[in-house]
Parts: sequence; structure tokens; C-alpha cells
Amino acid sequence: MNNQHDNQALPPKTCTIERLVTVPSDIEKVIAGQKTATRRNGRYADIGEIMELQGHKFVVEKVYSQSLGELTNEHAKQEGFETVEQYKESILSYHPGMPWLPQMRVWVHEFRPVSD
Repeated sequence: MNNQHDNQALPPKTCTIERLVTVPSDIEKVIAGQKTATRRNGRYADIGEIMELQGHKFVVEKVYSQSLGELTNEHAKQEGFETVEQYKESILSYHPGMPWLPQMRVWVHEFRPVSD
């Protein structure tokens, strides 16, 4: 499953959108426009769903599955990092002992600010 644009094709959510971005430094990056996607081990949002962070609203535009081995530096930039290695170091610092396996699949949630 890759780049699904149809909620009907997506499995049920495993968590709520309120838990999508919770790390304070990530919230700052989202608000500043430096982070436009979040990868999680489950599906936290539907396409079109609104995430609110400190009074700022963001709409989820894409939700799709991706393996860690598919990550490029462009994907890392979506996450607010310059390289995949920087992104990997950050993730592993939040999840000590977690393996970084190229075949491990994550859910990508891409979002943009809601324009009033």
C-alpha cells in the first residue's frame, strides 16, 4: 500500500490525531513550517482530519505506508531533519532499544497548515 488517497482503502486508525505530534520540539517544527510529515507505527489520522497544535490548525493530506528502507533525505526533510541519519538518531533516542529495520513499515501522515 503506497500513497493511498482514499480513506476506504486504509485500515482502521490505531490511535487518535491528538497523539500524532506530541514532542515539544516537533510541535515547534510543525508550527514553523519545518516539519510537514510524521511517521508512526500506527495510523493516527484520516485524510482531511484536522490536527490542532497550540492554536494552529493543520490538515492531513496524505496517509500511506512506507518501509524505513525507503526513506530518503527528502523524507527526512519532511520530518524536520537534514538527513535520514539525523532522523534515525532522533527516533532511536525516543525509543531506546528499538531496532531500525529497513523492512519495518510505518504510517506516513503528511499535513499542511489550514489557510483561513
